[in-house]
Amino acid sequence: MQLFLDFLPVVAFFVAYKLANIYVATATLIVAVLVQAAVQWIRHRKLSPMMMTSAVLVLVFGTITLLVHDKTFIQWKPTVLYALLAVAFFASQFAGEAPLVERIMGANMTLERKLWRKLNLLWVVFFLALAGLNLYVAYTFDEATWVNFKLFGLLGLTFVFAIAQAFWISSKAPDAAADSTAQSQDRS
Repeated sequence: MQLFLDFLPVVAFFVAYKLANIYVATATLIVAVLVQAAVQWIRHRKLSPMMMTSAVLVLVFGTITLLVHDKTFIQWKPTVLYALLAVAFFASQFAGEAPLVERIMGANMTLERKLWRKLNLLWVVFFLALAGLNLYVAYTFDEATWVNFKLFGLLGLTFVFAIAQAFWISSKAPDAAADSTAQSQDRS
């Protein structure tokens, strides 16, 4: 259920675009984000900071897109979101008890502080790359290509990055190092 809710807005945007146009898709996105926020509020009696940020950006950029009838604003929304995420992850290097990536994933694994900081910076670079890539595609290619990139490209790159991150973490995690040491001792 949660996975469905997480992808509801972007999938609704994509389907509405394929059936109509960018403006119908933008209106659909606004409705889907409001539904997503309402469901999260009903289920948890709070909105996550990520949900709140995304919803505000969709409402602001989507409303401007519809009012001025200019797709540029909705095309900028992913870039602004990724840039804000990069700033938040970078700022967490210097503020708070732990980098943001450690706050998100730290309950599930143990890494040295310097590795958490390195992983956090990798996310900063990744988010900045996505922000730039979104603008590149929006301004270099046609609208339909950008819509496809928004769904398949940005989500696909995030999935690939998460897989690469999992491999990186498994090579650095204390349990992985202890397991490989034990395995090499067993072979001796």
